[in-house]
Amino acid sequence: MAGTSTPATQALTKGKIAHRVHSYQHDASSSSYGAEAVDALAAELGLEPAQILKTLVIKTSDGKLAVAVLPVPEKLSLKAAAAALGSSKAAMAEQSEAQRSTGYVLGGISPLGQRKKLPTVIDASAATWDRVLCSAGRRGLEIDLAPADLIRLTGAVLAPITAG
Repeated sequence: MAGTSTPATQALTKGKIAHRVHSYQHDASSSSYGAEAVDALAAELGLEPAQILKTLVIKTSDGKLAVAVLPVPEKLSLKAAAAALGSSKAAMAEQSEAQRSTGYVLGGISPLGQRKKLPTVIDASAATWDRVLCSAGRRGLEIDLAPADLIRLTGAVLAPITAG
């Protein structure tokens, strides 16, 4: 697929990880990036909305950035994510910090191919699917891959990190 090369897709190719890239038309006026991906791709690809994951950058109590990956329809439990990463608490990172550290723009932050590899926690529900989608590093571009490959490539811990 032309025009789909990003640091995330390059990391998958380099790691010889089976994956597919899906694109959709990003609406520049939308700020609900995950919901936009679900609306555009879930029905078309025969996926449940929970198979499409969002990537959030958080800051732990020691001031370090980390990544939380969870299903788009769910809300993040900052307390659970912090605990999974061995921290007492966490807060959402500032947009500028997240973009600078990962090398991606908000709405296109991928857990893969980041400028600086951050500690990562992936919600345990991801492992229940045969395939999941996550950002390919650009708004309107998603990577379709096996959750085990996503976990392995990010070096993530798996834990329940959704609220409720």
